[in-house]
Amino acid sequence: MPFLIALLGIAGAVIFWMYRARDAANAASDLADMAGDVVSAARRFGFRRRYNTHPVDSIEDADLAVGGLGVAFLQLGGTPTAEQRAALLISLQSQLGLDREKAEELDVLGQWFVNECNGPAPAVSRLSKRLFKLSGAEQFETVIGVAGDVGAANGGELSDQQRDALGDIKNAFRIR
Repeated sequence: MPFLIALLGIAGAVIFWMYRARDAANAASDLADMAGDVVSAARRFGFRRRYNTHPVDSIEDADLAVGGLGVAFLQLGGTPTAEQRAALLISLQSQLGLDREKAEELDVLGQWFVNECNGPAPAVSRLSKRLFKLSGAEQFETVIGVAGDVGAANGGELSDQQRDALGDIKNAFRIR
């Protein structure tokens, strides 16, 4: 009888570790798919990362910076809901004149830029400075339009962090 119990225990342990290994493989596959999405979106926008520079400093297309700012601004309001994400995509489409697929790619790249900046607050500062270098003050209205649409999706109320971010954006664009 003890032999049978030991055999069942070993079989249970083997099954447990097989399921854990399968779950780990699925998680690794999901991460690889996300990385592939970022790479393919970057290629479609013509983004090329320069070595020994921060990814935000490699941005040459103003739309990428606006998309990153939209994502960072959205994340400053807390964990975004599906409705808020949809509002961001609609705003990017209308403000930048993009189709749905390109707006989704901007969202993916924007999330990557925010991660590379170590959070949404530093991303707002860095992306707004880069956008000002790329296009001067002409993109300010676009950024404010995206921020307004994101705020409207949140019931029209901005968080304290989002209000601070608007101040950072105005400072980067040298608007007093």
